[in-house]
Amino acid sequence: MAIVVEHEKRRYEILERALDIFVEEGYEDATFQKIADRCGITRTTLYLYFKNKREIFVWSIKQLTDGVEKYLREVMANDSLTYAERLERVMFTILDRCTENRKLFNVVLTYLLQVQKTGKDPDSRVKRRTIRLRHLLSQIIIAGKSAGAFRDCNVKDANELFYGMVESAIFRIAILDRESSEDVKQAISLAIQGLSIST
Repeated sequence: MAIVVEHEKRRYEILERALDIFVEEGYEDATFQKIADRCGITRTTLYLYFKNKREIFVWSIKQLTDGVEKYLREVMANDSLTYAERLERVMFTILDRCTENRKLFNVVLTYLLQVQKTGKDPDSRVKRRTIRLRHLLSQIIIAGKSAGAFRDCNVKDANELFYGMVESAIFRIAILDRESSEDVKQAISLAIQGLSIST
C-alpha cells in the first residue's frame, strides 16, 4: 500500500512541476526531458508515470481543475448562502482562477490550435474537460428554481449564458491580455439579478 501512495505522491509532484514548465516554456517548447530535469528524475523514470508530454499536460490541467471543482462543490453545499450568492460565488471563483492562471490559458490556446491543425476537433476536447463545470452550473440553477429563488427558465439556456460569460472572460484574459475580469463579473451579477426572484 505504501508503494501506491508513494507513486501517487510522486505523480502529483510531477504534474505540479510540469505545469510550471508548460506555463514558462509554452506547450510546444516544453519537452519530456525538461519536465524530467525539473523533477530531478530521468526520462526513463518519467515514462513510468506518463507515456508522453500530451498526457502530462492533460493530467496537469485536470489536477488544477479538480482542486477548483472541490471548492465549488463546498460553495454549492453552503446553506448559509442564498442560491444567487452561491451562483455568484461559483462564477467569481472560476473567473478568479482564470485570471490567476492567465499564462496557462495561453498555453491551452496554443495546444488547442495544434489540435485543430492536426484535423481534430478542439471543441470536443474542451467540452470533455468542461462538462463537470457545466453540470455544476445546472445543479445550482435547478436547485434555485426548485427553491423558488430563481425564475422559471430553460436551464440549458441559463447554463449557456453563464458558461458563455466564462468563455468571454477566458478570451479577454488569454487573447486580449487583460489582467482583470471585473467587467465580466459585473455582467454576471446583472444576469444573476435578472434570474433571481425578488423577495
